[in-house]
Amino acid sequence: MKRVFLLVALGLATFNLCVRGFAATPLKPNFIFILVDDLGWTDLGVQGSKFYETPNIDRLASQGMRFTQAYSACTVCSPTRAALLTGKYPARLHITDWIKGHVRPDAKLKVPDWTMHLPLEETTIAEALKHEGYATASIGKWHLGGSEFYPDKQGFDENLAGNDRGQPPSYFSPYGIPTLADGHKGEFLSDRLTDETLKFIERNKTKPFFIYLPHYAVHTPLMGKPEVIAKYKRKADPQNPQHNPVYAALIESVDDSVGRILQKLDELKLAENTVVIFTSDNGGLLQNDVTSNLPLRAGKGSAYEGGVRVPLFIKWPGITKPGSTCDTPAITPDYFPTMLDMAGLAAKKPRSLDGESLVPLLKQTGGLRKTIFWHYPHYHPGGATPYSAIRDGDWKLIEFFEDNHVELYNLREDIGEQSDLATKLPDRANALRKKLHAWRTKVGAQLPTANPDYDAKQMNSPAKAK
Repeated sequence: MKRVFLLVALGLATFNLCVRGFAATPLKPNFIFILVDDLGWTDLGVQGSKFYETPNIDRLASQGMRFTQAYSACTVCSPTRAALLTGKYPARLHITDWIKGHVRPDAKLKVPDWTMHLPLEETTIAEALKHEGYATASIGKWHLGGSEFYPDKQGFDENLAGNDRGQPPSYFSPYGIPTLADGHKGEFLSDRLTDETLKFIERNKTKPFFIYLPHYAVHTPLMGKPEVIAKYKRKADPQNPQHNPVYAALIESVDDSVGRILQKLDELKLAENTVVIFTSDNGGLLQNDVTSNLPLRAGKGSAYEGGVRVPLFIKWPGITKPGSTCDTPAITPDYFPTMLDMAGLAAKKPRSLDGESLVPLLKQTGGLRKTIFWHYPHYHPGGATPYSAIRDGDWKLIEFFEDNHVELYNLREDIGEQSDLATKLPDRANALRKKLHAWRTKVGAQLPTANPDYDAKQMNSPAKAK
């Protein structure tokens, strides 16, 4: 009898040790990264919009941490996407404009010979996670080079709808996207990308997964479901700076997508082990009365806050406090080290990362660096001329390359960048400029050069000023 009791006791002890050992090794979290194209800082209800309706995105924000001063790595899309995937500044990658960029042969400056694809030599977050057993999928816009540089060459097991184009020919099927089979006539692209996301979750629910969901929405061409457009037409008020009903319908399609994804995670009991990150690749588009970024200045294609300040919500169940906010600036390259840190892979970070892990902020256990940078040695139809910029604490300095003048703003006191303090505070401006130059040297930033074909009359003509 004693012998039986001893065997049982030993068995229970062994079982308990196994359970404790298993519990000490937590499951790797799943990641769903939702990147919306051209979504402005105030284009959501939770961000202050009184016109757009985004209950599902607002709910996601309430379940995690909302960053009030988050930034895209660039004022246009391709550089931001490259920075997200590699954890490096666009200036270091030499991917500094949307691919293939905007050419102004008569401009005062000649843009550098920059890289128009994401090199295969770069380690992507998909490659890093796939190496650790993650199933990986890119579902949506790619815009980082031709077929030899597509997602399936960059660590993604599946590529759906990703190609070299920056916008869809149509949001309604037939889409004209070579990497996405057409659906039934009239199927909406945001819905289809969500369908594919849900299928991938179902197929991989028993192992860790990383889904990169870069929606084509809310980029032009502006299209929406007729019944949703009609709803916003009835609601539109021309006195509200945001009043475009088609754009509103496109935003609602993304909100519907977020709601369906959250519901699927709940249904499969995966919500408590899935990190959801939601952000945009640059500021909202102002041309053709698309949206308004007020109180921020300007929009997509600009050096000012309206071009680079974006929404950011991170839901990390069990870690981030629901409904919490963070005022510390964050920027696109931070996501790569953040996800590795969340997955317990901090020791496996590649060299030369420019981003910093946001985990101390998400856990509310520590701070982060106070300085971030931008470099855009290009011209853009949205208004940008070649520039670099630095944000250090509350201060932001922009250096414009055409005439080398700088502008200085205190963002805490002047979020709309209306009061240039460069001449009033020359010592501060010079210190920030010196810091900006040192950073450019460190990352090997490419600079524009004098254009021998510069034609001032052509550049200042009405046709060129559009």
